[in-house]
Amino acid sequence: MKNTLFEGYLGPRLPRQVQLRRIQNVIREELTPLQQETLIAYYFRQMNICQIAQERGVNKSTVCRTLHRAEARLRRCLRY
Repeated sequence: MKNTLFEGYLGPRLPRQVQLRRIQNVIREELTPLQQETLIAYYFRQMNICQIAQERGVNKSTVCRTLHRAEARLRRCLRY
């Protein structure tokens, strides 16, 4: 039987500054330069997929794939 009282509990939360440092470290040390650029352009410069693709001269599916891989790697590294 499922314990609904604790459903969705993800454990203790880290302070925001610690979380931000961890994210910055993972972006800098674990992602490729292309993944870094794509992630930063999409999330921090708020460019859309088409704009990033046009800027790089590649197909938008290439940008989507790069972004997806960067997000997956980021999640995988931050899990621990």
